[in-house]
Amino acid sequence: MIALYANVGPELTQYDLDVTAATLTRRGTVTLPANVQYAWPHASRRYLYVATSDSVPGTGPAGRTHHVSAFRIEPGAGALTPHGAPCRLPHRPVHMATDIPSEHVLVAFNNPSGVRVYRINSDATLGAEVTQRDPIDAGIFGHQVRATPDNRQVVLVTRGFDAEADKPEQPGALKVFEYRAGALSGETSIAPNGGYGFGPRHLDFHPTKPWVYVSLERQNRLDLFTLDGGKLSSMAAFSKTTLAAPRVSSLRQLAGTVHVHPVGRFVYVANRASDTVLADGRRVFAGGENSIAAYAIDAATGEPTLIQHVDSHGIHPRTFHIDPSGRLLVVAHIMGLTLRDGTEVPARLSLFRIGEDGKLAFARAYDVDVGDRTMWWMGMVDV
Repeated sequence: MIALYANVGPELTQYDLDVTAATLTRRGTVTLPANVQYAWPHASRRYLYVATSDSVPGTGPAGRTHHVSAFRIEPGAGALTPHGAPCRLPHRPVHMATDIPSEHVLVAFNNPSGVRVYRINSDATLGAEVTQRDPIDAGIFGHQVRATPDNRQVVLVTRGFDAEADKPEQPGALKVFEYRAGALSGETSIAPNGGYGFGPRHLDFHPTKPWVYVSLERQNRLDLFTLDGGKLSSMAAFSKTTLAAPRVSSLRQLAGTVHVHPVGRFVYVANRASDTVLADGRRVFAGGENSIAAYAIDAATGEPTLIQHVDSHGIHPRTFHIDPSGRLLVVAHIMGLTLRDGTEVPARLSLFRIGEDGKLAFARAYDVDVGDRTMWWMGMVDV
């Protein structure tokens, strides 16, 4: 059975996902100490680790309540029950993952940028932080942290910032660390052109080949790097736009999450837009692309070739996930907005069937009442 979890603020709700019928059935909800930021399953799929914070996202005011909490997943049902005490964090966790055997939790922070490692005890409860002996250069605005498939390196993705009227561009980078038993060392910074014009947000690994697909948020681009002998290439082997049309410079248009299909033949990237303008005395959607870009992967070179742009059927698709069988892709939209014609588009979960050719076909959407909160994270676990 596939359990889908999606949050609204601090509430994390479980849905049963019927992959064949492409339907969701709502089940129970648990409440976290603060707003959900990200979650990651234990390698056993019997536990779920959830990062939370009361900070304002981005560079907004810092809160005081930041944790990672562990939950036990009921086998065959997916219900969540607390598992041990939450682990307190120093700042807002923008992303988290476990290492490959789920012996440690890796946490990325963006304000200030940083990465920390916490032990997972033998009973899967959360343990103490691993003290790092070497100093860590966490770059500018960390946004994701992942262990490589062989568990020998950890990559911290740092986005940087575009230039503004009163300040120059701040460069992005991929910070690569040697990793052993929770210890980070031997940092290498991958930053083409010194990180200028390089604003990585997320990455994903090919399941069988040494290929790393990186979405560049600030450039609306998908880059392919190679990982050979534990070394990430200094330059991208291929770079492709994620947009269907030229970017409108006046609108904030962002590339988002990237996921490689489980069989490794396709890769998908989210395009996000949610700027508003004032029209007839109300704020309405200003325009832009809210879509999923689908690419076929060349089996010999890893080159991604665009095969489809599909409307995500919502506003600002911050997260999406592919079910383990590779037959269904679900998109979570963080918010609702009014269109210029007065149509109200709510926050929602959009379901797409994945064809044998990798293309997406819209199945249905489930509207989610978020009120003044956001649906910040969504993911699936085979329970």
